[in-house]
Amino acid sequence: EVQLVESGGGLVQAGGSLRLSCAASGFTFDDYAIGWFRQAPGKEREGVSYIRSSDGRTYYADSVKGRFTISSDNAKNTVYLQMNSLKPEDTAVYYCAVHKSWVSVILRRSPDYWGQGTQVTVSS
Repeated sequence: EVQLVESGGGLVQAGGSLRLSCAASGFTFDDYAIGWFRQAPGKEREGVSYIRSSDGRTYYADSVKGRFTISSDNAKNTVYLQMNSLKPEDTAVYYCAVHKSWVSVILRRSPDYWGQGTQVTVSS
């Protein structure tokens, strides 16, 4: 059974930083793309960032490039999202998610698995 457990959300002022963590289990960690999507009230789901541990390939949404960094610790089956220079428009529930193929990430398809989500709120 695939399990994804997020942590690290919270309230931060604009310009601040947060680091999200996602502990994964139930699948071979480096076979899939793992990362984050977010959803704000009244807005569509947005793929934020993904990483494929087998070759280090990464994906970032244009809205977060240069501000967010994704990384993985294969020994711990954990993925991290370092979020710097946060803006109020980054406010959303962030979900750890898994895509079984990289093509699915690029085509912005629905993830195959996702966690419960963690709230990130950026105040102005």
